[in-house]
Order: sequence, then structure tokens, then C-alpha cells
Amino acid sequence: MTSSSGSLKLEIHTDDKTPGKWSVPLGDESFRRFLSGGGGSEKAVFGEGSLYSPFLFGKYFDPSDAFPLWEFEAEVLLASLRSLGHCRVDWSQTDQAYVLKSDLPVVGKNNVQVYVDVSGKVMEISGQWNNNKKTAVNGDWRSGRWWEHGYVRRLELPGDADSKNSEVFFSNNEDCSFLEIRIPKINSKSKF
Repeated sequence: MTSSSGSLKLEIHTDDKTPGKWSVPLGDESFRRFLSGGGGSEKAVFGEGSLYSPFLFGKYFDPSDAFPLWEFEAEVLLASLRSLGHCRVDWSQTDQAYVLKSDLPVVGKNNVQVYVDVSGKVMEISGQWNNNKKTAVNGDWRSGRWWEHGYVRRLELPGDADSKNSEVFFSNNEDCSFLEIRIPKINSKSKF
């Protein structure tokens, strides 16, 4: 299904078959070693200004941990990245909805998935970016050193977020992919 702007509308999943995925924490030192030894793909996915960068919020924050994004003003947290031209993400809220917009680097297979947990309190945006590495012993790359294979950002949803009526749109071109998530507010009278 496509939107009027030519974006593909993605399904938001709630039936996560592997709820323990991303269970191996990505520590600060592990990430620095991984990024320093990596090539262009690693830097494109996890580099400065990316939604998936552990340093997006000014200090190290494991992307597999839930972050209360909408409690912070994008203008404040992203000011230095914007001034340097490195910002590839933005979020805002209106009286009707919460909105997240992000560039996604085009690296290999770009299979973005969005999950909302059963309680509707955490949204997970993830994807696989590298198929060339070995899978973990149990066959699920996300249970091992997941950052070598994929990316994730887990977001705490605000208390008035209507996760059941959220919409996710994905558009793709040669240089970059773009993700837009719209989460209506429960008490909002109009939809977006």
C-alpha cells in the first residue's frame, strides 16, 4: 500500500516472535571498537546524526534500551548536529500527534520493521543491514553481536500515545531511505 506521496505504508507488528532479541547490550567500548574497525556501511548506519547512533542523544545510550524521545525537545538535543549539518533525524509533536522522521542509510538489504509491544508502551524500529557475517549459535543474529548485522532503536511512547492507530511510511531512493512515523494522541479529535 502506498500513500499519496509515493511512500510505502509499513505494517506495525505486535506479534513479535522473538521477544528476547537485542538482548545482548551494546556497551560504549564495544561500540567504539566496532565502529573504528568498520567500513562505510557501519558508519552510515551508526554514524553521527543517525537515529540508530548510540550517541544521538549527546551521551552514550544503548539503542536496544527504550528511550523517552518525546520528553525531550529535538531543537535542544539536535542543535549541535544541525549546526554541523549531520542531523538525519527529527521528531516533534502537535496537538493531534507525535511525529518521528528519519533518514535510513541504504546499505545492503533494507528491511525495516516496526513493532509495538503488547502494552503499547514501547515502539521498536529495526532492520538488518549486513547479511555477510556469521549468525549466532542459536541461529538468530539478534541474540549475539546484533550490531554487526542490524540496527534498532527502541522508544518509550508517551502516556497519551495511541499506538494502535499509528502509521509508518517508508520511501526509498538511490541515496537514502526515509522513515516517517505518526502516532496520534488518544484525546485528539482529528487524525493528523
